[in-house]
Amino acid sequence: MDLTIRIGGEAGQGLQLIGGLLARYLARQGYEVFTHQDYMSRIRGGHNFYQIRLADRPISASRQQADILVALDRTTIDNHRQSLAGDGVVIYDPEMCGGEPDGREFLQVPITGITEKLEIAPIMGNSVAVGAVLGLLDLDPAPLGELFGEFIHRKTAEIIATNVSAAQAGRDFVGREYPERLGLRLSRPPDRKLLLINGNQAIGLGTLISGCRFFAAYPMTPSTGIMIYLAGQAEKHGLVIEQAEDEIAAVNMAIGASFGGVRAMTATSGGGFALMTEGISLAAMTETPLVIAEVQRPGPATGLPTRTEQGDLNFVLHGGHGEFPRVVFTPGTPEQALYLTNKAFHLAEKYQIPVIVQSDQYLADSQWTFSGFDRERLVYEDFRLRGPALAKLESYQRYAPSDSGISPLAVPGASPHLVVADSDEHDRDGHIIEDAETRNEMVRKRLFRKLPLLRQEIAPPSLEGHPEPEVLLVGFGSTYGVMKEVVAELGGNRAVALLHFSEVCPFPPPEKFDYPQLLQRARRVICVENNATGQFARLLKAEIGFDCPHRINKYDGRPFTVEGLLGELNDHLG
Repeated sequence: MDLTIRIGGEAGQGLQLIGGLLARYLARQGYEVFTHQDYMSRIRGGHNFYQIRLADRPISASRQQADILVALDRTTIDNHRQSLAGDGVVIYDPEMCGGEPDGREFLQVPITGITEKLEIAPIMGNSVAVGAVLGLLDLDPAPLGELFGEFIHRKTAEIIATNVSAAQAGRDFVGREYPERLGLRLSRPPDRKLLLINGNQAIGLGTLISGCRFFAAYPMTPSTGIMIYLAGQAEKHGLVIEQAEDEIAAVNMAIGASFGGVRAMTATSGGGFALMTEGISLAAMTETPLVIAEVQRPGPATGLPTRTEQGDLNFVLHGGHGEFPRVVFTPGTPEQALYLTNKAFHLAEKYQIPVIVQSDQYLADSQWTFSGFDRERLVYEDFRLRGPALAKLESYQRYAPSDSGISPLAVPGASPHLVVADSDEHDRDGHIIEDAETRNEMVRKRLFRKLPLLRQEIAPPSLEGHPEPEVLLVGFGSTYGVMKEVVAELGGNRAVALLHFSEVCPFPPPEKFDYPQLLQRARRVICVENNATGQFARLLKAEIGFDCPHRINKYDGRPFTVEGLLGELNDHLG
C-alpha cells in the first residue's frame, strides 16, 4: 500500500490545516507518513500545495503521482491533473473551481453547499474536505475531535464539535454518492504509536534536550519554525527566547549568553548567516561555545524565500574571517537532526567552538513518522568551571595552553577570579597582545591542537544497500530520503547503494570506514545534489582527491521526487 494525497489551492485557503490534520490523523492510526509542502512567499493568493504520502512500510520521500487530489481552486486542477495516478481521483467543489471538469476521475463534493446546509462558517469547509478524504479512505472521522483541539486556536467544545460534524458530513456525502470509490487499496496498519515530526521541530527538540537556556533569532524563512517551536516550549523548560532586531544582534546575543554561562543558540537562513559571519569569528576568537542552525533556501540575495536548495554548503564551511576550527553537520532526516543538534551542543561546549547544523526548506517542513528516539544516544556534560571547582583554583588563565587546545572556561561572577574575553588576539589571561610569539602560541592552541581531536569526533558516512555496489549514489543532507527509496527500488536488479554524509566538517577520516576505497571500487559513482555547481562533489575532491565522474544537480527550488530521481538515473545508466 502506497498512496499520495495532494491538497492544492491559494495561500489563505487553509491548506496547512487540511494537510496537517490528515497527516497527524493518519500517523495516529498507525500509518507511515511523509509530507512536504510547496508554497509561495505570499500571505494570500498564488498556488500552493500540501502533499501527504502514506504507506504500511517506512517511507522517506515524496512521489510525483497523486492518488487523491483535493482541488480548492481551478489552478490546482490545471496544474496537477497530468500527475494524477491512473486510478486517481479529484475532489472538487464546482463553486470553488469555477465549473465542472469532464472525466470519471472528478468527484464533485459541494463543500460550500454543505457548510451552508449545516449553517456553519465557510471556513469550516476545510473540515468538510478532510471528511471527504477520510470517506475515500473509508476511515472514521471521530478521532478528529482531539486533533481539532490541537489545531484550532479558539478550541471551545462547541467549535470542536461543529468541525467534527462538518467532517462527518463530508465523509457521509462521499460514502453516499461514490460508494464504489471507497477504500482506495487502503490496508489496516499494525496497532502502533508513531511520532510525526518535521526537521525544524526535531532541531528544536534537540535544542531543548541539550539544555539550551537562551535562543535569539530574527525570523527568516525557512528557519523560523525552530523559533516558533521553542517559543511554545520556553515557559515549560525555562528557556529565554529573544526575537532580535536583526541577525547581527541575534548572534551577538547568543554569544553573550554563552559567555555568561548558559548554553545558547541562534538560527537563520543564508542571508541572515551572511550577517552573522563576523559574530561567528568573534565566537571563534573568544573560544565561546555557539550553536547555529542554518536552514537553506535558494539564493543569492532574497532568492526564493519558501523554496529549497543545498546552495550554502561552501558558505557555512568558510563563512567568517580568519582561520579557526568549526564543525558542520548536515542531517538527512528529522531523526538525524535531533541527534546531531544534541551532538552540536556537546562539541561546542567541549571544544569551545562554533558548530553549525545545516538544514534546508525541504527537510525543515517535511514531516516523517518515527517510532521514537533512543535516549541512550543523547549526551549532556557540563564542561564549564563552576562552584567549588572554580573557587579552589589559585589562579585562572582563560586561554592557558594545553595538549588538547582546550582551556578552562569559567562563569563570570562565580568566583574571585577575573574572567576576561577579548576579540583582539590575546595572551593566556585574555589581555590584548601584538607580539608574534604569543600569536603563534594562540593559533596552535585554537586551531592545530583542537583539529585532530575534532576529526576523531566525526562519524563516517553511512552506507545503505549493496555492500559492494556497482552503482553508488553519493549525497549529503536532505537528499538522503529520496536516495534511500531509489536504492530500494533499483536494488532488485542492480548492485546499488547510497553513501550519505551527515557530518562534513571536519571531513570524516577514513580510519573508521574506508569509504575512499569504496568510491574507487564502484563502477559508477553519481553525486546527487540540490544545487547547480556540485558543491559537495567538489568538497569530496578537495578532501580525499576523489573526482566524482557523474552528477545529478537540481536547482529549480524544488526537491527531488522518487520518480524524478529514477528518471535521471535511468538517463545515466542507459
